[in-house]
Amino acid sequence: MVADRIKDLREQNNWTQADLAKLLGITRSSVNAWEMGISVPSTQYVVELANLFKVSTDYLLCVDTSSTVSVDGLTERDIQLVYSLICHLKDKNKHED
Repeated sequence: MVADRIKDLREQNNWTQADLAKLLGITRSSVNAWEMGISVPSTQYVVELANLFKVSTDYLLCVDTSSTVSVDGLTERDIQLVYSLICHLKDKNKHED
């Protein structure tokens, strides 16, 4: 649930509701309402929250359980190695199940 994600991420950053509200330029009661499930953040705040918490909007909205790996700054060879490792681990886990 979005409310739980916001609260968990806020707590992982050791921020109070007031801290998060200040970073977003909103009231503490707005953050509280999100965390209580009384209201949901607008699209603008979903994006801002994702940026603050360094997560995807999909993660924040509980849309997708898949993960991504950034390959920024890697060479083509590095990317191929990462891909090979991922394939190896998936295959290994498939055989363990």
